[in-house]
Amino acid sequence: MKKDVLGIKIDDVNINQAVEVVFGWLKEGGRRYIVTPNPEIVVMAQKDQELKNILNNADLVIPDGVGLKIATDIVCNTPGIDLMEALIKLSNGKGFTTAFLGGKEGVAEKAAECLLRKYPNLKISFTGSGGEINENGELIGEDLRFKIYDLRDKNVHKSLIVNRKSLPKADLLFIGFGPPKQEKWIAKNLNKLPVKIAMVVGGSLDYLSGQVPRAPKFIRSLGLEWLFRLIIQPWRIRRQLALLKYLWLIWTMDGGK
Repeated sequence: MKKDVLGIKIDDVNINQAVEVVFGWLKEGGRRYIVTPNPEIVVMAQKDQELKNILNNADLVIPDGVGLKIATDIVCNTPGIDLMEALIKLSNGKGFTTAFLGGKEGVAEKAAECLLRKYPNLKISFTGSGGEINENGELIGEDLRFKIYDLRDKNVHKSLIVNRKSLPKADLLFIGFGPPKQEKWIAKNLNKLPVKIAMVVGGSLDYLSGQVPRAPKFIRSLGLEWLFRLIIQPWRIRRQLALLKYLWLIWTMDGGK
């Protein structure tokens, strides 16, 4: 069921419901994309009509984190990184192929290597930073290359270098360029890529690669993951201020009640 949060239509689904939906899509074929708005992205979309349209045209719009539950009728808390790993686990068991783009140079490859140790049957088609992307979701420069994993030998994942035109197929593509770059990149490129489903994942590749520690489960269960992230990454204070603006917008649109 879609719920409106400041003009963004959110699918109020939990992890299991979202995985079930995506599993159905993977069996059907076609191209679809998933977005993961949190208060920061919702606020960003208030002044960016293109971003708002991309969010509202997505096939699945999950409530990423506890922030969207504040002062709204959103029930579920479905962090993007949790859905991402649930889909990776599904792929490991069902044989779907995955691909990873984003992060600084080498981060996507490191995340892939960590995931392969945890999910040894996971099929990874390609990884890469994706190049430098501007705020309009466009690649800066033309020489973009990806690292391709040779899946013929499950114990030796040799890397090959190819350009975008020769990318192998993937069932699931996870993109971590950060908002609004990743959302706009998907809108511009999905129809050109040999993938079934693309999902924006923000900084999830940093966590999966071990570059950044994630909050312990008990802190996440208390809804305080944002505080943990702020402590280990103090520079995020400017991004956290978006929550105050979000609350102000919610309050003013509700007539100040």
